[in-house]
Amino acid sequence: MRVIYSEDHKLRDAKTELHGGQLVTPFEGPFRAEWILAAVREAGYSDVVAPQTYDMETAQKVHEPAFLAFLATAWDRWVAEGYEGEAIPTAIPYRRSRQRVPNNIDGALGYYANALETSITQGTYAAAISSMNVAISGVDWVNAGNRFAFSLCRPPGHHAGIDLYGGYCFINNAAVAAQRFLDHGAKKVAVLDVDFHHGNGTQDIFYERGDVYFASLHGDPVDAFPYFLGYADETGAGAGEGANRNYPMPAGTPWDVWAAALDDSLARIKAFGAEAIVVSLGVDTFEKDPISFFKLTSSDYIRMGERISTSGLPVLVVMEGGYGVPEIGLNVANVLKGLEA
Repeated sequence: MRVIYSEDHKLRDAKTELHGGQLVTPFEGPFRAEWILAAVREAGYSDVVAPQTYDMETAQKVHEPAFLAFLATAWDRWVAEGYEGEAIPTAIPYRRSRQRVPNNIDGALGYYANALETSITQGTYAAAISSMNVAISGVDWVNAGNRFAFSLCRPPGHHAGIDLYGGYCFINNAAVAAQRFLDHGAKKVAVLDVDFHHGNGTQDIFYERGDVYFASLHGDPVDAFPYFLGYADETGAGAGEGANRNYPMPAGTPWDVWAAALDDSLARIKAFGAEAIVVSLGVDTFEKDPISFFKLTSSDYIRMGERISTSGLPVLVVMEGGYGVPEIGLNVANVLKGLEA
């Protein structure tokens, strides 16, 4: 299996995250990709390559161009307007407020944010572009006739919506990858999100589209971030009606319950007629993850990969979450092993 990885992820090295009423060291940092890369290499995956460089054409099909332009300039505007520290907004568009982009960067940050824990820093945009390139390069490897690829994306992407960033995510790598498959011949693609947190950004992007099936297995949003999407009654709209499936699950969910949801999602992906699967892989479903509440064990990730492989479809694995414990690398490597078993 080819692994695509870029050292440019290190350009995003935020020092602050708003958590529990305090500014803390972020749970999402460069160490995550380094742990994962070391573990997959130790597991025998030595075909590690740098991504190709791409323009923004594919990203502009899933994100609003004005949002991408905001991301490209946000840090420089923050500095130019005299703010100190990392960029975290202080105001957001609340219910019954005007949905208009303010001129001031503080207001613009709030307009485009779907969560306020994530700071924008020097290097954030360059790292996000690199992460997008890692995802697209994975698609191109699969399209060249290879069944599997692992795009070791950082920063992650599945919380980034049409015109929203947050949850450590800026450009939605999985959505860009799905669009790339469509642009290069596929009629239908599935995004299977197995991160603990609902892929609210991916759902936002594809909710009214019928060419991408989105399935998300996650902590019940009544109790878990991102709170405001991810309920079972969200099934798509317009052309996308029936192409969105959420599996919210409670605290303490073990493998057998989680696996039943995975099996159902794979059956629905097959019935949809998907020609490829983009897996938004978060290993924050792990029992020791510090900001999640499922109970999967390291051996469960091998079984996860095996089940996904039974689809018979080409699979691009795109890295999302998994935090704070060294086992995240082992768990990712186990998914890859299961796919190729």
